Amino acid sequence: MELTELTITQTHEGLIKKEFSALELCQTYLARIKKEDKKISAFLTLCEDLAISQAKEIDEMISTGREIPILAGIPSAIKDNILVEGMKCTAGSKILENYFAPYDATVVKKLKSQGVVILGKTNLDEFAMGSSTENSAFFPTKNPCDLKRVAGGTSGGSAAAVSANFCLFALGSDTGGSIRQPASFCGVIGLKPTYGAVSRYGLIAFASSLDQIGSMTKTVEDCEIVFDLISGKDEFDSTSVNSNSKPQIPNSKQTPNSKFQISNLRIGVPKEYFVKGMDEEVEKVIKGAIKKYEEMGAKIEEISLPHTEYALPCYYIIASSEASANLARYDGIKYGLSKVKSQKSKVKSLMDAYLYSRGEGFGPEVRRRIMLGTYALSSGYYEAYYLRAQKVRTLIREDFNKAFKKVDAIFTPVSPSPAFKIGEKIDDPLKMYLSDIFTVSVNLAGLPALSLPCGFVSIVNSQKHAPYRPPFLEKGGAGAGPKVNLPVGLQIIGKPFEENKIFELAKIWKH
Repeated sequence: MELTELTITQTHEGLIKKEFSALELCQTYLARIKKEDKKISAFLTLCEDLAISQAKEIDEMISTGREIPILAGIPSAIKDNILVEGMKCTAGSKILENYFAPYDATVVKKLKSQGVVILGKTNLDEFAMGSSTENSAFFPTKNPCDLKRVAGGTSGGSAAAVSANFCLFALGSDTGGSIRQPASFCGVIGLKPTYGAVSRYGLIAFASSLDQIGSMTKTVEDCEIVFDLISGKDEFDSTSVNSNSKPQIPNSKQTPNSKFQISNLRIGVPKEYFVKGMDEEVEKVIKGAIKKYEEMGAKIEEISLPHTEYALPCYYIIASSEASANLARYDGIKYGLSKVKSQKSKVKSLMDAYLYSRGEGFGPEVRRRIMLGTYALSSGYYEAYYLRAQKVRTLIREDFNKAFKKVDAIFTPVSPSPAFKIGEKIDDPLKMYLSDIFTVSVNLAGLPALSLPCGFVSIVNSQKHAPYRPPFLEKGGAGAGPKVNLPVGLQIIGKPFEENKIFELAKIWKH
């Protein structure tokens, strides 16, 4: 039995049956990371001592006959913009290279309360700004399916860690697609919850009205288990809410073995999401997946989200504006990289200190977005840019509200292409921003959405063998031979706080 290929439920059963210990499980994952992560660079920090001590606590509970929660002893990874007390939290930036978290994020507190084992912190684009994890100040993360390709961004490290079987699940953050896009590229499940469903307390802020913490897993069932734990109201986050409702799929039938089958479910497919320039093979895979749902009994309806074409510029104005305000705190005095001592001969004023600290501490993409946001918020331009973008955001939200009066869920691609090559888009910001064209609308509207692996596109293999094959990839025959099959993700969008309906829809796929 290969421990690193088990699901959360299988691992839990193995622990309570004493087929293996939590310590053995933890050490197996740590050994795999130490051996294989040199090729992928998913982790920024490995927390071996903490992980081993957490695993030993679970073994002690089991040995004394105490009942353990389903996530107890489960090895996990945390995106390095989410605080874990006493551990480095760099946000992928040089300006926070030596910052140690003074407290736990609420989601981390919840994980620890259930005995989850934290293996380490994963790589990301600096301050969660990017679409490929190439903007990390430390190194890019490579895609486990093809080492010459990006893992996606900004939660590329978390997606790669799950895909490469370095952990059973990982937490990420999603501001404009940062969970769903890397999940699609790496072939794992990725959930962006409803805005407010999961506390943001302890998440280093990028764009406060868009950021949301979510999970990345091997299976839909695993994703649901993690979401159920981390979701809920938090007194430290005024935007969080408590939603106890778990809506079921309407007009659905249940078989004796409790597996759902679709009956009269209305699925909306927006015509604006199949655009010119989209990879033809990706479009073919997505349309094929939608056809399968129709064959299973779903009613497919073409819908329109007419303001979709404005979503990308609207998103980048709002996100950059909020970033310029949120990142103002990194001045090298209270937070961030201080250059006052090292540049003593040149620093003659407070402004000099700011310029040296921020100029050297922030990477080019972060500086670009701060400048864009500051410009959009400046006197004389606020109404023309930021205020207008907020009005467009309202129209985008209304588009979804109208659509959901007709349909129960919406299916779209996650990305217009499969994982692209490292370096292919890094010098062209506009081309990189277009990677988020299908995901940003969900954040603007505050909706939940999940990336579900639904097929593959074949490309000429850029290496003899892909190093890993996540369990679901076996069906596609990825890895060996002259070609490699790159995963494609189907985006399932639901109504606010109807994550449970999205999970049920995703579970049906494999049945």
